[in-house]
Amino acid sequence: MATNHLLEIKQYGQSIWIDNLTRDIIQSGELKDLVENQGISGITSNPTIFEKAIAGNVIYDADIEAGVRTGLPIQEIYESLVFADIRNACDILRPVYEASNRLDGYVSMEVPPTIAHDTEATIAEARRYFQEIGRENLMIKIPGTEPGLPAVEQVIAEGMNVNITLLFSVESYINTAWAYIRGLEKRVAEGKDISRIASVASFFLSRIDSNVDGKIDAKLKKGVDDIAVEAKLLAVKGKIAIANAKVAYQEYKKIIESDRWQALVAKGATVQRLLWASTSTKDPNYRDVMYIEELIGRDTVNTVPPATIKACADHCNVSDRLETDVDKAYTLIENLKDPDINIDLDAVMDELLVEGIDKFIQPFQSLMNSLEEKIKVLSPV
Repeated sequence: MATNHLLEIKQYGQSIWIDNLTRDIIQSGELKDLVENQGISGITSNPTIFEKAIAGNVIYDADIEAGVRTGLPIQEIYESLVFADIRNACDILRPVYEASNRLDGYVSMEVPPTIAHDTEATIAEARRYFQEIGRENLMIKIPGTEPGLPAVEQVIAEGMNVNITLLFSVESYINTAWAYIRGLEKRVAEGKDISRIASVASFFLSRIDSNVDGKIDAKLKKGVDDIAVEAKLLAVKGKIAIANAKVAYQEYKKIIESDRWQALVAKGATVQRLLWASTSTKDPNYRDVMYIEELIGRDTVNTVPPATIKACADHCNVSDRLETDVDKAYTLIENLKDPDINIDLDAVMDELLVEGIDKFIQPFQSLMNSLEEKIKVLSPV
C-alpha cells in the first residue's frame, strides 16, 4: 500500500483537521474512515461549507420538509439541519477527544457571520449553540474582530471551547492569545476548573498570498524598467503567508514562556494552538501542498480541505519546517516596506478581515435564500 503522508505529520506535534462538513460524509461512513484510518482528528466548518452542503442537496430534503410541516421559521430549519450534522460529527470524533485527553476531536461551528461586530450577540449565540448542541467537543468559532475578542474572553471564562477565526496579522493573533489568557484568568479567579477548555487561533494563509501577489502582478503589469526591481518583486511572490505564519509562531513561543501563561499551566490550562487555515493553494504555479509542508511544527493544527488532504496523503514531503528560515521570514516581511515594493502589509490584513467576514455573510444569506426556495417547493399546497 502507498504511504499516507498525513499519518507522518502527527509525530511532529501537529494535528490535521478537515475543513469540510457535510451530511454525505457522515452518512456514507467517509468521516468515520478519515478519523479512524486517515489521521484526521478534528473538523472545521463555516457558512460557505454549509451553503455548499445544503443548497441543491436532496439528502436534507426530508428534514426540511419536516420543519415546514411543523411551521418552523427558516432560521430554525437551518439550525435543525446544521446542529444535527454537528452533533453527529462530534459523536464520531468523541473517541479522538477522549484518547487525546481533549487535545483533539473537536468540531468547529461558527456563530452567524452577520454578528461579527456585535460582542453581546456573539456571546449570546455562543451560549445558545453550546447548550443546544450539547457536546463537550464542540468548538465555537468567533471571528477575531475587535468586538469579537471581548466575546472570546467571556465565552472562555464561561467554560466553552473557542476557535478564533479570520486571523491574518501577527498582531491580531497576539491579541487573540491574550484574550484566551484573560478568559482563563477570569475563570481561575472565580475558583473554576480550566483544565477542560480548549482553544485554537485560526491564522489564514493563501488569501494573504493571493492579495499580495495581486498587488505585485499589478506593478509588474505596469512595467518595471529595472531588472533588480523586478527581481525584488518576484522574490516576495508566494512567500508572505508562510513567512507571516512563521513570525506568528515565534510570538506564540514568547507567550507560552510568559509568567502569566505558566501560572495558568500550573492550574491545568491547555495551550491555545495556532491553526493554519485557508491552506489550499490558489495559484496553480505553486506546489499544491506548500501550506502544509512548510508549516509542520509542534503544538499546531492544520485544517485542510478534502482535495488538499488527498494531495498531502499522496505526496507531502513531511519534515519539521516551522522553525526553519525564521530570519528569512522576518526579512521577507520587512522587504515589503522597500520603496521598490511598497506594500503596506497592515492595510492588506485589514482589507482581508473585511473581505473574510463578507465572504461568510454572502454564502450565509445565499443559503437562507436557497432554503426559502426549497421550503416553497416542499411546502404542501
